[in-house]
Amino acid sequence: MPQLGDGQMARCMRAFLLTCDPALPGTVSALWPSEVIRWTVFERGAAALESLFSEPPDLVLVDMQLADMQGTDLVRMMKSENVYRHIPVVLFVPSAVLEQGMDWSLVEADDFLVRPCGPAELQARVELTISRASRSLDANPLTRLPGNTSIIHFIQEQLDKKADYAFGYADLDHFKSFNDKYGFSRGDEALMMTARIIVNIIKAYAGTVSFVGHVGGDDFVFGLPEDCIESACQRIVSSFDSIVPHFYDAEDRARSGIVSTDRQGNVCSFPLMAISIAVVMNTGGRLQHYGEVSAIASALKKKAKEDPRSNYVMDRRRA
Repeated sequence: MPQLGDGQMARCMRAFLLTCDPALPGTVSALWPSEVIRWTVFERGAAALESLFSEPPDLVLVDMQLADMQGTDLVRMMKSENVYRHIPVVLFVPSAVLEQGMDWSLVEADDFLVRPCGPAELQARVELTISRASRSLDANPLTRLPGNTSIIHFIQEQLDKKADYAFGYADLDHFKSFNDKYGFSRGDEALMMTARIIVNIIKAYAGTVSFVGHVGGDDFVFGLPEDCIESACQRIVSSFDSIVPHFYDAEDRARSGIVSTDRQGNVCSFPLMAISIAVVMNTGGRLQHYGEVSAIASALKKKAKEDPRSNYVMDRRRA
């Protein structure tokens, strides 16, 4: 029986099915084992809302017409609460209603299914909705790049394949001093610039398995096959160093750094931002677990930061 992917199967999902159709619960519950999705069925929207607000589910499937209210009204009430807006909702729409036309701007569901529909379509659309919601929730709010959960899953997937693959861990040196002087808005612009550089360079390696993620703050992760990684690091360093001076005012750019006062009142000088990259190589599939990659990257970052300039360090000690 088809099942959700490994990412969704880390724990049993709790799902609500709201319908007056006595046949629908059996059809839906038969599509996934009970250890993958556990369904709670409601005929009345009020009872579902009461349960939802006390024990929020991971997923909601709702019919257009319930015993006591319209399904669209229930979805609107649910999504009006910010804490529950992230819960994915699939709305069942009768074919007759769809043919009459709907004002979709007033419907806050994440997806819809036209009834009657077959089990295969139902399963596929529900799993797609779950995956889409998971990606959206994991994405970094500033850059919209995949976040920590997606990064871990991608790295572990490559390790499990025993591939000759490499992972670059990049962060910015002296970013805090820039942020302190120029403010969070300029800091966000610098992070967006960094994200664009990395994404544009990594995606240029067409035909390869590649990845770019944003852990948070000024920490990024990217992946490429081993034979591509060093040239990518060289291009990232070169592009970053050519662009970053333009984020500083002319006076700071002329002196190649910032002069400011720290919290103790001491006058300090900080150089322009630089990018440090630690590259972990999985040559011959030697690594087994994401934690090994993270530990090696942490040690290599310390080595990279010994150089105040932008640079990269590889675990083969090539730099």
